[in-house]
Amino acid sequence: MIPFLDLKAINLRQSEAMHAALERVLQSGWLILGQEVEQFEREYAAWCEAKHCIGVANGLDALILALKALDIGPGDEVLVPSNTYIATWLAVSHVGATPVPVEPVEGTCNMDPARIAAAITPRTRAVMPVHLYGQPAAINDIVAIARQHGLKVVEDGAQAHGARIDGARLGAHGDAVAWSFYPGKNLGALGDGGAVTTNDPQLAERIRVLRNYGSRVKYQNEVIGYNSRLDELQAAFLRAKLPLLDADNARRREIAAIYQRELAGLPLTLPQVRADVEPVWHLFVVRHPKRDAIIEGLKVAGVGIVVHYPIAPHQQQAYASLNVPAGSLPLAERIHAEVFSLPIGPTQTDAQTLAVVQALRDVLRALG
Repeated sequence: MIPFLDLKAINLRQSEAMHAALERVLQSGWLILGQEVEQFEREYAAWCEAKHCIGVANGLDALILALKALDIGPGDEVLVPSNTYIATWLAVSHVGATPVPVEPVEGTCNMDPARIAAAITPRTRAVMPVHLYGQPAAINDIVAIARQHGLKVVEDGAQAHGARIDGARLGAHGDAVAWSFYPGKNLGALGDGGAVTTNDPQLAERIRVLRNYGSRVKYQNEVIGYNSRLDELQAAFLRAKLPLLDADNARRREIAAIYQRELAGLPLTLPQVRADVEPVWHLFVVRHPKRDAIIEGLKVAGVGIVVHYPIAPHQQQAYASLNVPAGSLPLAERIHAEVFSLPIGPTQTDAQTLAVVQALRDVLRALG
């Protein structure tokens, strides 16, 4: 069996460092908002080429707190990708605003800057692009359009730790970038975790206050806040893993290059990569109209396959109240109906990758 992502193997590589991290936390006696969180925030901000990092409980909270700190709420609209994981939309809903979907560039599956202007209304307050599958969206173009219209930009970087555009790491192109450290991410904790990076000191301070019950000083609450703090232990684990992230991302790029080379010419839609970006390949996503039949064949062959994501946000029951008619977002609907993700991870061998390729060739041949 070739696993989709071998988290056990990934984390056991750093067993000694993980145990050392645990021991540091135990010896400190400090479990919430202590030195491990402070150190990780400094280290991750520097790694992201950003001035500030604020650790929070998870990636969804990172999105919510960034929007909340920008005073986005009821009556406002936020432009979101039509095809993404639903968390992007949920964050908008949780602050009381309305998500307004924008269709993607089909080759990259990321938000299409050319479609943004047509979606802007007098109620639009922000744009929330997602760097989907680990490939940067056209963030420079998106920020330029947003600034022309007086809009904020909150980037969803949950899948793109370390990705670059025009040579610069994602971290502070927009007003804020929200990160997830869910265990399966390129930089994953041993539980939930998240962060926001930004170059805006006032925004950073607002998020710090919001994450901690609206308080800077214990028992003195300035605003109605949240309990959303990155755990000391998870911060210590993330500090142990961060030094390996560049090498892990490089390994993902090697695997992606094998897939691109060996799958070329097959009846599959492969991901396209713009010349100005360096993806980190959180996911290697391909498309085929007979996706479900291909997945069944690959499972029989012992290949772990995951669909990211089978249902578009506007088609979920949670967003039935938006009354988005079927067929009104055709690109998103087609992408969600056809995508499936091939195994990729820093511990995956070339032999395993080539075995995935051969299994996929066999299944496609059998389908005719």
